[in-house]
Order: sequence, then C-alpha cells, then structure tokens
Amino acid sequence: MSVNAANQSGTRAGARKQESVARLTDKLTRATSAVVTDYRGLTVHQLEELRTQLRRQGVDYVVVKNTLARRAADAAGMPQFSDVLIGPVGLALGYEDLATPAKVLSDYFRVNRRLPSVAGLVEGTVLDADGVKMLAELPSREALLSQLAGTLLSPLTQLAGTLDSITSTFASTLEAYRDKLAAAA
Repeated sequence: MSVNAANQSGTRAGARKQESVARLTDKLTRATSAVVTDYRGLTVHQLEELRTQLRRQGVDYVVVKNTLARRAADAAGMPQFSDVLIGPVGLALGYEDLATPAKVLSDYFRVNRRLPSVAGLVEGTVLDADGVKMLAELPSREALLSQLAGTLLSPLTQLAGTLDSITSTFASTLEAYRDKLAAAA
C-alpha cells in the first residue's frame, strides 16, 4: 500500500468516526432517557431481535465504541454521562416516555439473562444500575395519571358521601319529628 493510499484510508476512517460522533451527539441531545448496557455475549441474531423490540417502542439501540460515545456525550453537553461509558457499550435511547428503554431492556434481561443494564441517563441525571431497575419498575404514565386522579377524587368522594349522610340523617330526623307531632295531635 502506498503512503498516499494509507493517508486516504486514514482520512476516510477519521471522517466516518466524526460522522458517527455527530449522529450519536444528535441522538443524545434529542433523547429524554438513555440506558447503557453490556451487550457482550449476545449473538447478532439476538441483537437484531432486541433492536426490533426497542424500535417498536420508539427506542434506538446503538452499539458504539466507548471513546466515540464519550466524545458524543461531551459534545451533547453531558460530561457526567461520559464517566459511565466504560468498556463495550450499547445505548438504548428513548425520545418520549422516560421509562420505556429501561422497561424493554429489563423485560429482555428477565427472559434471556443477558444484556445487563450498567447505567442510565434521565433528563441529564445519571443513574446507576439500581436506578435503572427502579425506573423500569415504575408504572406507566397512564397508570400514574389514573392513580393521581384517584387520589385527587378520593376526598371529593368522601365529602359527597358525608354530605349525603348528613342530608339523609336530617331527612330521617325531620320525618321522625313530623311523626311525633302527628302522634301528639
């Protein structure tokens, strides 16, 4: 290989790395949450199966060299996230529901006993593996909203029951008084 060919090859590789960092930076910037996984031990078929499951939920899964991931995290303004990008990593990036990547990966781990979650990032806050597990166990947004609605309606329901009890007691008392007056007359 000539020196010129080697230089061109090195230039193309550098350009590909920069493009990869730029794409990942964009994804990290748009993501509301990210989960770092250790993908070692998974076959190509298992990775594709996982990507399909994640894609159905609106989550991207990216396998990237940790040095490039660190550069992307720094460029996205998340230097605290760089500290958890150690070893070969896969990143599950969610763009809507904060818990979706953690839930899908947790379910996958439960079934396959592969792909442990190492760390996570939720709206700029870095989570350890236990934090990711807790995030995965949270009820869905809809369930949380219905619990909140139930909590807010509970005092109103109790008030309505109390007022109903008071009015029925008052009506019973008036009826008993009327009966007493009628008997006395």
